[in-house]
Amino acid sequence: MEFLLGYWEITLEILILWGVYYLVYLLLKETAAEQVLKGIIIITAVVMLTRGFNLVIINWLLTRILAISVIAFLIILQPEIRRALASIGRFGIFSGQKETIEEIAKAAVVLSKKKNGALIAISRESGLRRYVESGVSVDSRVTSELINTIFTPNASLHDGGIIVSDQRIEAAACLFPLTQNPNVSKTMGTRHRAALGLTEETDAVVIVVSEETGAISLAHGGRMTKDIEAKDVSKVLERLYMPRIKKRTFLENLKPVLEKYKIKRG
Repeated sequence: MEFLLGYWEITLEILILWGVYYLVYLLLKETAAEQVLKGIIIITAVVMLTRGFNLVIINWLLTRILAISVIAFLIILQPEIRRALASIGRFGIFSGQKETIEEIAKAAVVLSKKKNGALIAISRESGLRRYVESGVSVDSRVTSELINTIFTPNASLHDGGIIVSDQRIEAAACLFPLTQNPNVSKTMGTRHRAALGLTEETDAVVIVVSEETGAISLAHGGRMTKDIEAKDVSKVLERLYMPRIKKRTFLENLKPVLEKYKIKRG
């Protein structure tokens, strides 16, 4: 304690720098910028070590590489950085999220009426970066009009699913893994199998609209809830984000809305 009080200025600077680094890391987590940021930090640490051991030539080379890396980081990863900075101004867990959910629910209802098949994955904690990379980048604000346009029959991006993350449509025409559950009904279509497969590997929430019947289903945690009524879609999605705050179980949050639906495993 005496040491910390004696060097309180240095201690304060270290705490501030660590806090800034941790904030930047949280903002860039689950993006391509995350790995680049880690690389820059490693190079910085090596530069400090080479300076301490008086390795002049190696230190000179790494210093130049570090400068180039920072510039490349700012140029190449501009979209990720822009989204990260934009998220700084969001206060509260549900800031912007409720509007996004309503837009997705509205789109699902319209697609259901038209019997246009759709697959909409909503990212939560685990992130869906590797699945985003399998599709076509969109990086657009979530609107029901855009979702309906994407899933218009014969449109270039209607095959596969879209991924929504941080209140934006990150990509479309994404490929999701099919479920490996042997208990799944043989009559279940590819879209529903893909929805189950993704939710078995991640904590994402996936909305599925059947092309044959127009029925709206929801997959989460490897379980499928079928035939959700149009008026309940928004409520179901909203409640699925409640565990972030109240740490309640999946079934506890869905019970008030889904008590009239039968949740089947697989």
